[in-house]
Amino acid sequence: MKRILLLICIVFAVVPAGAQRVFSLDDCIQTGLERNYSIRIIRNEQQISDNNATPGNAGYLPTVDLSSGFSGTLNNNNSKLSDGTTEKTNGVHNETADVGLNVNWTVFDGLGIQATYDKLRELQNLGELNTRMTIEDFVADLSSEYYNLIRQKIRLRNLRSTLELSRERLRIVEERYYIGSMSRLDLQQAQVDFNADSSNVLNQLEQVHTSRIRLNRLMALEDVEEQVQIKDSLITPNPFLDEVELWKSTLTSNSSLLIAKKNQVISELDYKKIKSRNYPYVKLNAGYGYTANWYEVGTTDLQRRLGLNYGVTVGINVFDGFNRKREQRNARIQIQNQELRTQELELGLRADMSNFWMAYRNNLDLWSLEKENLVAAQENYRIAIDRYKLGDLSGIELREAQNSLLEAEERQSIAEYSTKICEISLLQLSGKIMDMFHEND
Repeated sequence: MKRILLLICIVFAVVPAGAQRVFSLDDCIQTGLERNYSIRIIRNEQQISDNNATPGNAGYLPTVDLSSGFSGTLNNNNSKLSDGTTEKTNGVHNETADVGLNVNWTVFDGLGIQATYDKLRELQNLGELNTRMTIEDFVADLSSEYYNLIRQKIRLRNLRSTLELSRERLRIVEERYYIGSMSRLDLQQAQVDFNADSSNVLNQLEQVHTSRIRLNRLMALEDVEEQVQIKDSLITPNPFLDEVELWKSTLTSNSSLLIAKKNQVISELDYKKIKSRNYPYVKLNAGYGYTANWYEVGTTDLQRRLGLNYGVTVGINVFDGFNRKREQRNARIQIQNQELRTQELELGLRADMSNFWMAYRNNLDLWSLEKENLVAAQENYRIAIDRYKLGDLSGIELREAQNSLLEAEERQSIAEYSTKICEISLLQLSGKIMDMFHEND
């Protein structure tokens, strides 16, 4: 009996006292959005896309260079004059110094600059969509784990309740055994069942711990083993989702579909960029500088120049080995491929919507059915335990009633959890997963 009491104390041990934070689903999501490493990385990548979407990066603006230099020459000159004489000068040292400001500007390149700028802005929007998709995936994963932790705790409560029933049965058998109204076989069987239920509880404690660690990791808590407590203790699926509304929202708000359409637009801009090479280009250039030359020979010792230079260049690529035509054909194929990928993705989303909706409705029906079964199982056990106390029911039959009750509780828990997971999947598919952010306020 001492060993049994010790085991009970271990199973029902309370977490050591201390400051424990209580998290609602909103709290978990908010904490994760601020701390989760994947989200922080994707936001940094989005910032890079934002930084790149500038007119200067597209080529709209001129470039300005300020340069200076110094050079010199040291020569031995040998000159033959017209009268036939030869003039030699050794060690002639000449020097040149210059400083200047140069401006270059591509004014027109067949609308290639405009296509580049449009592409940079589309890439900026694509970065926002990638961030949104990462956040939606995170919210779906965290919500699923949050409800999984609730389910594991519900199962732990059910197993502890079963253990309590087994403990009561063991107490009754022990009392009757000592007064001689029950056999040692009955006592041993009750002990075996009690130990089995104790083992189930201990195993379930591990499942609860594992789920809590996963939740802490998703929130990126500094102490991944922090004993956080969640606000909710029950899972309540939403039975009022509408398939037609969800599908309409999917076509307009699904992140993957929006990204596919954005990639299609980018492919079209790539094609425009290549086509721009069919047109002439216009470039302007100007400079303003100062140059000084020092001479050791001749009539001029020092020459200075300060002035402005400018020019315009107009050109067109006449022939490049048919590379432009090849690249244009490939770009058109890429546009077609993006269109096909978008259509394929839409078809896949329709299939996923159908499967998730079927599972959602089926689990709702199962949830309703299992609630009725649980009421019947509870009533059945109450009758069984009363008969057992009166001696009209064997221990094996009581155990069957007890197992039936536990199985009914487990089936109901699985049904409501599965329904909730289908609900999360449908909301994620339709781009409404962030609606879960505040629905639990």
